[in-house]
Amino acid sequence: MTFARNDAVLQEALWPTDGTMLWVKRAVLVAFGIALLALTAKIKVMIPPSPVPITLTTFGVLLIGTAYGPRLGFATIAGFLLVGLMGFDVFANSSAEKAGWVYMSGGTGGYLVGYAVAAAVLGWFARKGWDRNVGLMALGMFVGNLAIYVPGLLWLNTFAENWAQTFEWGLTPFLIGDAMKLGLAALLVPALWKLVGSART
Repeated sequence: MTFARNDAVLQEALWPTDGTMLWVKRAVLVAFGIALLALTAKIKVMIPPSPVPITLTTFGVLLIGTAYGPRLGFATIAGFLLVGLMGFDVFANSSAEKAGWVYMSGGTGGYLVGYAVAAAVLGWFARKGWDRNVGLMALGMFVGNLAIYVPGLLWLNTFAENWAQTFEWGLTPFLIGDAMKLGLAALLVPALWKLVGSART
């Protein structure tokens, strides 16, 4: 059943449905999002001395939050974290020996929390219509990145000797790559809206 909403996010415009099929769709999207994040986490580049690798996970988080909306986006990231907490190898540097809480309480733990916050923030912006405009979407993506970096750096600082080392480990190696991912995501979502047409009347 097709519907019109003035606050629809992308997934609602692409696959409108209701009733039982709505919950089926949501379950499929959550499962797809978790699989996507697990895949992007393994596409990584290490830049010593930083213990935090450059991955495509941030890009995936930003897109999921924007396309899914705040609640489904947050639920998807929470599901991803739960799968990781259960010991499955879904994080960038997790392994059979270092998984679950042991991994999540390490240096990258704050960034993982930030993923959930960023997805909710980007979903909220999408509900406000920011996902239709490249400039607003770029601003939203920037705020979403901040939502990842703030808890990430605060937590990482507990493992570092000082803030200078924290920034060396967890900020400066990623700025250029994150700016590129931010720009790509900001261009992609409004372009997709143009393809599917307006779901806001």
